[in-house]
Amino acid sequence: MVTLNASDGCRVHYETEGEGAPLVLIPGLGGDGRFWAAAAAHLRDRFRLIIVDHRGAGRSDRPIGPYSIGRIARDIIEILDAEGIGRAHFVGHSTGGTVVQTLALDAPDRVERIVISGSWAAPDARFRLLFLARLALLERNQPEIYQAFTHVLGYSGEWLSAHEAELAAAVEGAPVALAPLEVTAARIRMLLDFDRSAELARIAAPTLVIGAREDEMVPLSHSEQITGLIPSARLEVVSGAHFFPRTEPADYAVRIRDFLFADPCTPSSLART
Repeated sequence: MVTLNASDGCRVHYETEGEGAPLVLIPGLGGDGRFWAAAAAHLRDRFRLIIVDHRGAGRSDRPIGPYSIGRIARDIIEILDAEGIGRAHFVGHSTGGTVVQTLALDAPDRVERIVISGSWAAPDARFRLLFLARLALLERNQPEIYQAFTHVLGYSGEWLSAHEAELAAAVEGAPVALAPLEVTAARIRMLLDFDRSAELARIAAPTLVIGAREDEMVPLSHSEQITGLIPSARLEVVSGAHFFPRTEPADYAVRIRDFLFADPCTPSSLART
């Protein structure tokens, strides 16, 4: 485990494991890199993984104040600098996918190939309604209901049944895990502020977009929109609900490996600075 002292003083937690081409894994709104544990087990033999906790979540500092996707992207560039990595592959799920879009737009010289899964280019009316409802639960001091709502939207009925005790414990622990609620609320607001859709045509990096048919959190139509806006993008549709990297990690990892190792990009092209 490593801590980056970011340029504004925030301590950002990240981990490195494995050997090979550098691959940064960026989690969703929960912001905890442990989301990637199952998928990372299928990737560490071929990649040098850099697994990030967002500022304001996981094991990173949680300063009070405004949050933005751009600031999280900047943290990741600072992590690459600290690790001596010039260029890397990036995989981002959900909110992590907006961070990857931002990196590809604002730091193209640091980006090799990108994977954007379960994400969106801009909030639409449904997205705003859903996330404003989630925000209202936090503003009304209802973290347990917020977490239960997240589970219902994020997992299939079969997964919920098979992991009932584990998910019940997460609901019980939500007041601590989401604290301070003011910070988690600010992180939801940053999603409502994100819209780089008019710029996505500038992304030149080879791009894989993955969307799930049963995703009720971020419907497949958002992945289809991203694919249409990025010239180099291709879409793969998978089964499952929103948290499919966690529930179907082997399939997810195979798709990533196949895409990242496809010609003409090879691990040898990813040089350290």
